[in-house]
Parts: sequence; structure tokens; C-alpha cells
Amino acid sequence: MTNPSSWDIVLDLLQAQPLGVLGTSREGHAYTSLVAFVASTDARSLYFATTRATRKYHNLTADERVALLIDNRSNRTQDFYGAAAVSAYGRALEVDATAHAELQALYLARHPQLKSFVSAPSTALFRITVDNYQLVVRFQHVTEFRMTECTT
Repeated sequence: MTNPSSWDIVLDLLQAQPLGVLGTSREGHAYTSLVAFVASTDARSLYFATTRATRKYHNLTADERVALLIDNRSNRTQDFYGAAAVSAYGRALEVDATAHAELQALYLARHPQLKSFVSAPSTALFRITVDNYQLVVRFQHVTEFRMTECTT
């Protein structure tokens, strides 16, 4: 078996992991939260939902820049040798009404258990347009992928 390429590891993490840690900021203060996400087939966009009454929603309306960390850790010693984490950096904007139904269907295909949550009028669906990914394996091997240079 050959070693997967770095880009294959990114794609595997995006497909295998249902949750990520979203980083937002407001007035110079960082804030993180766990979100269920789904990636577009070309990995150029990531989607997540949040209630409009949350701190993350208010942060996003003030500053659309975000980071989303996705990893495969198991919280065991072997993570020091085999864990991989990818951070997606980009801008998150609420999905407009014209694309909402299609993107909600994509989201629910990955997270059917969240149907009542994502369908609620108080819930907003966001698209992160990814500028770049940074993959870290074994805590020291870093590879960056700029989406403007990728031909996914």
C-alpha cells in the first residue's frame, strides 16, 4: 500500500469527520465552537449551521473571517505519530435564499439527525469559501494548499 498524498489526507478528513472546531472573532477576541459540517465535492466550500441567537452568529456578522479545524485524533498515545489535522481558512457568509434548499439538502445528506435543527427558521446556514488549507501530520509536517492554485 502506498502512502496517501497530502491532498488525499485533506479530502479524507473532510469526508470522514462530521465535526470541526470553528474559530471566529469579534473585537479582537477569539471564540471557538464545535460545528457539524459538510464539504462540497471540490473542497472549495464548507457548510455549517448555527442558530442566529449564538455568539458565533453575531461574531460572523461582525467579521466573516474564520478558521475550521478538522482532525482525526483519538486521544491516545498513537496520536503523536498518526494524527492529522487540517485547518480551513476563509470567509463565512450566510447562504442566500436562492441556494438555501440545495445546500440544506447537501448538509442533511451528511447530517440527517439535524433535520429539525437546520430546518428551523431561527437557524442560519453558512458557506465558508476556503482560501487555503493547512495540513499538519505528526505534529510537525505542514503542507499548505492555496485554493487559487489547486485544480481539484
